[in-house]
Amino acid sequence: MNRVSSTQAAVGTRFPLYADSISGEWTTTSRGSWTGGFWAGLLWLRASASGRHEHRNAAAETTQRLADWATSDTSTRGLILWYGTALATRRGEDSRASALRESAARQCRSDFDHNLRVLPWGSAFGGPRLLARVDGIPGLVPLLATDKDPRGADIAREHLSTHLHLWRTTPIGTPAWAWSDGTWLPSPQPQRGWSRGRAWLLLALADACRYLSPEFLFDACALLDADQLLVPTAENHPDAPPDTSAAAIEAVALLKLAAAQTRTARSAAMRLRATEITRRLATDFMSGPGAPQPGGRLGGGCYDFGRGLATNHELIWGNFFFAAALAIQTGLIAPFDT
Repeated sequence: MNRVSSTQAAVGTRFPLYADSISGEWTTTSRGSWTGGFWAGLLWLRASASGRHEHRNAAAETTQRLADWATSDTSTRGLILWYGTALATRRGEDSRASALRESAARQCRSDFDHNLRVLPWGSAFGGPRLLARVDGIPGLVPLLATDKDPRGADIAREHLSTHLHLWRTTPIGTPAWAWSDGTWLPSPQPQRGWSRGRAWLLLALADACRYLSPEFLFDACALLDADQLLVPTAENHPDAPPDTSAAAIEAVALLKLAAAQTRTARSAAMRLRATEITRRLATDFMSGPGAPQPGGRLGGGCYDFGRGLATNHELIWGNFFFAAALAIQTGLIAPFDT
């Protein structure tokens, strides 16, 4: 939480994206890109931890600066507007955040392509619009499933089921598909073996167990691999660095899955792995006493190995999920508060 405060002082009204692992200096965006919700979410976590009025106000103001994304053509509206509003609305702390989330869900329902059975990746970030990407599922599932309109849950289920089908289609584990000439074809980016592909899908399935149906637990368990590294490499490449952000996402997914089931032994095993992941992150990748200031930085994140972009950095979504995992494990929040 101290790092949240030092980040806020450094970025002002801009949104942090990634920071150099040594200097801690942030690269920022004006509108937040697909990661803006994680910065708002971190500010809400800080407000929950401190109870301070000024922290709540900072979180609420940042959340409102995400409002334009409700009508943007991108399925990452789930990442932006669920994680940016979930903690704000869990106890009715911010009515404006609730209205923003409702507006986003309504627009996502309207933009859903019933023929392709997905909310397309969209044109907001350039490139082909008709893509199905696994990072277009998390956040969107609870955003739509908690919508006041019952059609939202049906759309969430259909969207997730389409991505699950594509994930299982040869080549298995492909994270992105493009619609071309009446069929889905593997997209070259992100590549198969991308670390966050499995993590994002696991997180979406964990939320689906809570908000849609317990039947998705079977699909989630099929993704779990006892041999999976606690901190995976960014891609299937001999020179690929670790990606701590993927590990942090998995930790939160595991804690949610543990809370969503009744089988005690399996639930305990999931919590244990989540604890092992967070301990590894804290021990091996987090800046502690004696490290260059500012402290509290989670390094070892890889944004995009293929493009050589921020391959050993502090990533704002990595910080968010690491903090969320710790908040769940210490009892500050419940697993499905965010």
